[in-house]
Amino acid sequence: MRNNRIIGREYEQQLFESICEEREAKMVAVYGRRRVGKTFLIKEFFHNEFDFMFTGSYETPTSLQLALFHQELQKHTKQELSIPKNWFEAFDRLRVYLSSLSKERMVLFFDELPWMDTPKSNFLTAFSYFWNNWASTRDGLKLFICGSSTSWMMDKIIGTKGGLYNRCSHSIYLSPFTLNEVEQQLQHRGIVWTRYQITEAYMIFGGIPYYIDMLDKNQPFAQNIDNLFFRQGAPLRTEYEFLFRSLFKEATLHRQIIEVLSSRGKGLTLQEIKDELGLSSGGTITKTLKDLQLCDFIRAYKSIGKQTKGMMYQLTDLFTLFHLRFLVKQTGQDQHYWTNLDEATHEAWAGYAFEMVCLHHIPQIKKKLGITGVLTNAYSWSTKPLKDKDGGEWKGTQIDLLLDRADQVINVCEMKYSKHPYAISEAYDKRLRERLFIFKHHTKCKSALHITFVTTFGLARNMYSSRVQSEVVLDNLFG
Repeated sequence: MRNNRIIGREYEQQLFESICEEREAKMVAVYGRRRVGKTFLIKEFFHNEFDFMFTGSYETPTSLQLALFHQELQKHTKQELSIPKNWFEAFDRLRVYLSSLSKERMVLFFDELPWMDTPKSNFLTAFSYFWNNWASTRDGLKLFICGSSTSWMMDKIIGTKGGLYNRCSHSIYLSPFTLNEVEQQLQHRGIVWTRYQITEAYMIFGGIPYYIDMLDKNQPFAQNIDNLFFRQGAPLRTEYEFLFRSLFKEATLHRQIIEVLSSRGKGLTLQEIKDELGLSSGGTITKTLKDLQLCDFIRAYKSIGKQTKGMMYQLTDLFTLFHLRFLVKQTGQDQHYWTNLDEATHEAWAGYAFEMVCLHHIPQIKKKLGITGVLTNAYSWSTKPLKDKDGGEWKGTQIDLLLDRADQVINVCEMKYSKHPYAISEAYDKRLRERLFIFKHHTKCKSALHITFVTTFGLARNMYSSRVQSEVVLDNLFG
């Protein structure tokens, strides 16, 4: 069944093949953020050949959803029936149609399932009844469901305690593309760019295949960005607004958290986020942070040496970062904004965005360091200015990536985005040595600290570069 139009997704395709070979009925949930390629993967794998397929419509009333479901079913049955009055009747008609098929295997696909679950529609109850009382007993029936609302998929299908408890045989999370997969996608479309340009595209689109597919191979890189974001009527100019509306039923708090995190160059604790937003209750905000994690907007991490109570939250969605940095205050009057962007503004954004790219490619960094088989935890670490018991003053500092290895080594990763080999200056060397000293003093660390630079084109050789134990360059991130 393999389709050469599918980029990457090797694990998912192997799993699909295995599921289809099994005799028993299977319900498979594919989830992940909007535009990540869930629908494309399922349709292409099955060559768009389903015994029945239906796609939910965003913010569409139940009556119209039922009419559309009826319309799709009529294409198969050719029967002139009235529109079903409710979802129980709709699924019963689907049962009758499927029962008439003499096939060893039947494949059903329900896309954007959360959008079918409109208020007071009883959709989920009817869907559960259909699966539990008929579909799950039909050998060879494979039901694939997916939805962009990851929190709904987790609450109502994958992790539910209701009628579908433990009914989903496989839950498959579809992550954004890696740099390597983006490169493959661009090559497939005949776009020939350097890896530096591909990385910059990744820092803007965040490895979301749908956005990458909008690039025009006949336009220069900067013109592509202007056309997609800054010209009048640009297709991705309003994507951020719809992104949150489509993912979460009530997205106000989600957006507030994202915007607070985007204004900081490091993560914030739960208490710091609540203080910034003026909130006192923790239940709602904890659930919202979990939603944002599931949808790949933020990461939650522990600072090395701290327990869960010290959990930090950091914005890692590159598309969101780009939008909040460049489009929120952009009036749209300059349709060539990206082409004419000044170097200082670009460097300030690119430096932080490249750090996020590195955090998305920790397996590739480990591979280059030769520690793929070594148990390794990725941490960040920071401390505020303070005085010790002897009256000494300590500067506040942070380290964005620490690879804490089981072999008693910690790779202290410095991530630098540059058009040329990065030159360590005397001042930077001094700051780096101070940072390591403060880290070792505060954490009482017993491991060896290895300085690792992750850069675009490596380090320029000078008297300070010899202090660096290991290097990772841009090509390694494409591994």
